[in-house]
Amino acid sequence: MPTNLPNPEERLVAIVDDDASVRQSARRLIRALGHRAEAFGSAEEFLDSGKAKTTACLILDVRMPRIDGLELQRRLSGSAIPIVFITARASDEEKQRALHAGAVAFLRKPVDQAALLRALAAVFERSEIDGGSHEND
Repeated sequence: MPTNLPNPEERLVAIVDDDASVRQSARRLIRALGHRAEAFGSAEEFLDSGKAKTTACLILDVRMPRIDGLELQRRLSGSAIPIVFITARASDEEKQRALHAGAVAFLRKPVDQAALLRALAAVFERSEIDGGSHEND
């Protein structure tokens, strides 16, 4: 097993959603699991934060003002950040685009906590297999 893996509390899970209640509940859930969690109200806020380099997983809304989730995914395509999409309303075409571009999961709101936990477990399991880092991006 690789020795350079971050401890769970060092893994940053970034939540990007324009809905404050979704950000708040997701952040609480992630923190309850022992992970670091930060929430951002827009794609721009996340990009401006400089946190992309330290993000172990991105929980991302599809439909947001200005830069939507699919556009943010496209902008981050070289970073290898695992993305779990969450959405209240998205077309099948948007779902297919997200998954084809490498999204780990595409969940509908209200998000089933068990499904979100399974998606995060898959992300972190894959991270451990791959060496736990995307620092070369």
